[in-house]
Amino acid sequence: MTIALVLIGGAVGALLRYLTGLFVRASHDGAFPWGTFVVNVVGSLVLGATAGAVHAADGPTWLLTLVGTGLCGALTTFSTFGLETVRLVEEGALVKAGLNVGASVAVAMAACLGGWSLAAALVV
Repeated sequence: MTIALVLIGGAVGALLRYLTGLFVRASHDGAFPWGTFVVNVVGSLVLGATAGAVHAADGPTWLLTLVGTGLCGALTTFSTFGLETVRLVEEGALVKAGLNVGASVAVAMAACLGGWSLAAALVV
């Protein structure tokens, strides 16, 4: 059952990641990796909200497997974040690389906390 939940969530997350990348690339031109930034922030928000709701409602742990491990695991991408940051550094875009690291970590953490807090408040 666990493997099926991860596979289903992962399939949906991978598709969403791909479609988000296409949309963001069509909407934004430039060197900053907006697609990766968007999926990582959205994934952090979704994971925080799911974990907050499960925790507040003493909900089923299988939901965290489906959404957290499967969907968010496939949607978000730390390896691409790292590669895109290294490429910015190699291109001499040190400010953009620094902004990518700082903003990605800060905004994703805030999104996760915000999702957790919102879900926990709504469930109670």
